[in-house]
Amino acid sequence: MTSSLLVAFALMLVIEGLLPFIAPRVWRETFRRVTELTDGQIRFIGLTSILIGLLVMAVFRP
Repeated sequence: MTSSLLVAFALMLVIEGLLPFIAPRVWRETFRRVTELTDGQIRFIGLTSILIGLLVMAVFRP
């Protein structure tokens, strides 16, 4: 289980690093826009991400 978590964490880092590496200007503008969102909007985005992640894990679970 520990190795699966480490692989998942490593994959998350790779995916998170793609946009700043490929298009730093777009990433910076997107990040600037996110900082202008309200707390409620950011929480909604976070909750939506959690639910989508759980749904994907439930559907593709081996």
